Amino acid sequence: MMRTDRTFSMIKPLSVKANHIGGILNEISKNGFKIVAIKMVWLTLRDSKNFYAVHREKPFFKELTESISSGPILVMVLEKEDAINAFRKLIGNTNPLKAEEGTIRKKYGVSITDNAIHGADSDENADRETRFYFSERELINSF
Repeated sequence: MMRTDRTFSMIKPLSVKANHIGGILNEISKNGFKIVAIKMVWLTLRDSKNFYAVHREKPFFKELTESISSGPILVMVLEKEDAINAFRKLIGNTNPLKAEEGTIRKKYGVSITDNAIHGADSDENADRETRFYFSERELINSF
């Protein structure tokens, strides 16, 4: 199980394409998060369906999986005290129109689906999501 001072995050394809990686990483860093693992990947539609399997029965599943597999993403493991709650506060509401000023989604998101960034919502999901993208070898030195 992942430590509670760690969380998983993903910069989504539209933000990568719009060249917002630097701005988003700067926000993460200046808010006290340490990046302990990071890499860029491009998911197949099949992989995106596996990653978002928990949402399989929801009406937005098709749009979400097509969006996340439409281009490269930047996945990372972040560390900070109370990481999940702190990161969820930093990224803001799923809907960028409802997100608080100063949050990453308010600054960079364009819609609920293309909301710039994903952040794990629990220790269990952070662990599952991290292990989906990172092998033990990639994480061994960061634990």
